[in-house]
Amino acid sequence: MDQWLLLMGVAIGAGALSGLVGTGASLLLLPVLVPMFGAVEAIPIMAVAGFMANFSRALAWWRSIAWKAVLAYALPGMPAAALGAYTLVHLPAGWPETMLGLFIIALVPIRRLATAKVPAAGLRHLALTGALVGFLTGIFLSTGPLSVPAFLAFGLMRGAFIATEATASLLVQAAKIVSFREFGAITIENMLRGVVIGGALMAGTFLIRPLVARLGDHHFRTMMDMVTLVSGIYLLVFGLGHLL
Repeated sequence: MDQWLLLMGVAIGAGALSGLVGTGASLLLLPVLVPMFGAVEAIPIMAVAGFMANFSRALAWWRSIAWKAVLAYALPGMPAAALGAYTLVHLPAGWPETMLGLFIIALVPIRRLATAKVPAAGLRHLALTGALVGFLTGIFLSTGPLSVPAFLAFGLMRGAFIATEATASLLVQAAKIVSFREFGAITIENMLRGVVIGGALMAGTFLIRPLVARLGDHHFRTMMDMVTLVSGIYLLVFGLGHLL
């Protein structure tokens, strides 16, 4: 019970963070979910919860969705996510947690490098990003910071960025959830867990909506880097503990 109370509190905070900066919910939740359920189960649970969180962000800003960007990103991202999900469920025990921790830590320099190297992006760039991030999402889930530079470089800001990124991710996550179900990696029980956590994420998203317009770019980058590093280090230590 204490674990679930902690999980719900973190989920509301994660929903608020993702509603504020457009991503980051899974970065906060995975360090709690992985010790509770293990990476192979935690990632499908978070996929369901993340689907609901993205739906709430898309709903909150639905008038600002850039549909061409959504389709350019999601169409190649959906089959790539299915391939990533297949890869995840066939990894040996201990490796998903360790790889997840390393990958999340690497997101900080990767995101900063991508932001510096991609000053402007078109539909082709979004399609390539969708394919790459879609595959990684199937394995690691916490890939939001990788897609951020591409959507920002496309010229999307504030509500338009949040809504478009959320809608594109929504479609990619739907493909991933179906794939996990087909591969036997997600049960009815885990889907219900994801729905409960997703409800808390949605609550946090709508609670924070009035503050979105006040967030500066510098604060956005700093918040994401701090959350990313702490989550990655925690998961890396947890994964290594199973391997050593």
